[in-house]
Amino acid sequence: MKEKIAITSLVTLSALGNQPEEIWQNYLSDKTFITKRRMNNADEYVAPLSLKSKALLEELRLSEQKYKPLDETVLMAILSSRVAVEKAGWGAGTDFGINIGSSRGATQIFESAHKTFLETGKTPTLTSPTSTLGNISSWAAHDLKNTGLAISHSITCSTALHSLLNAVAWLQADMADKFLIGGSEAPLTDFTLAQMNALKIYSKEQGAYPCRAFDFEKKKNSMVLGEGVAVACLEKGNPKNTLAFIEGVGYATDELQHNISISEEAICFQKSMQMALKNTNPAEVDVIVMHAPGTLKGDTSEYKAIQKVFSEKVPMLTTNKWKMGHTFGASGLLSVELAVLMMQHQQFIGIPYLKIPNQKMQIKKVMVNAVGFGGNAVSVLLSV
Repeated sequence: MKEKIAITSLVTLSALGNQPEEIWQNYLSDKTFITKRRMNNADEYVAPLSLKSKALLEELRLSEQKYKPLDETVLMAILSSRVAVEKAGWGAGTDFGINIGSSRGATQIFESAHKTFLETGKTPTLTSPTSTLGNISSWAAHDLKNTGLAISHSITCSTALHSLLNAVAWLQADMADKFLIGGSEAPLTDFTLAQMNALKIYSKEQGAYPCRAFDFEKKKNSMVLGEGVAVACLEKGNPKNTLAFIEGVGYATDELQHNISISEEAICFQKSMQMALKNTNPAEVDVIVMHAPGTLKGDTSEYKAIQKVFSEKVPMLTTNKWKMGHTFGASGLLSVELAVLMMQHQQFIGIPYLKIPNQKMQIKKVMVNAVGFGGNAVSVLLSV
């Protein structure tokens, strides 16, 4: 990278809440926010948004007539974008790019409309515009009255970090001075859950921690779905309100060996991490927030890649999916939030079932990993 990029605000909604202080306190707890919900005639593990966040979304939906038919992925993006831009101090007339994506997009609306179609042979009038993936950034731009670039995309579970990559490229190319990025996901639907069960990667654990991410002793896959959105404001330079700097970015795609899994030693992660470390000594990295979805192959392959890249000194390792579930396209930026919070508080957040404790330590650089189906890996190096 030619220059570091500043993160000047970061706003999230997840099972952990919607306020930084609340979210940090929930990270300090050994509690998981995964619960059970009746879906497809079975009790399934899920990590839904907090009740406060749901109430805020409903308030937004009812605030304007044109917002009533929108999917929750879009509402979450609008709500969090408003707060992010305000926190960044981007006043009226500020020109900025927007890139907010989603792995699945408007799943709730699509499923509801398809059910109506099967029953009546027709769909609701606004099915097409409200179920398209481009809705997310376009509606955020409309709500913010921003007339600049608006991009939406899906690169499965690495979507949010790919939006960060896009923004860095535009900023470093001097094609923009500011960028709003993010990922939004509302996947707790019957059809989405059925798809994960069909892949045999969904958790059927009976213990206190349904998602056993990064646990190499587990015998079965333990992925759990969660709802969430994360958006961030990125700027060039060294603004006073900087939360963290982006020092390096890396990306790679595995040669496809299986429809859902990455290679045994996650070659994509090896390449993406090495690229992100281009101008940094690996020994300087204090913590890695792993993608670690709780699947047998996903967890072990990423760990092998980390061992390859950081052979002399493997950083402290953690993940948040045991606590908030896998939020698909939003997950990478929710991991960035954890990284930023750890650097702000100079405290590592561990994993209770692995006896990895929370602990005070010096944290100056954190790497965040994300990867999607097909091996679309992204690594981001952050610093304070």
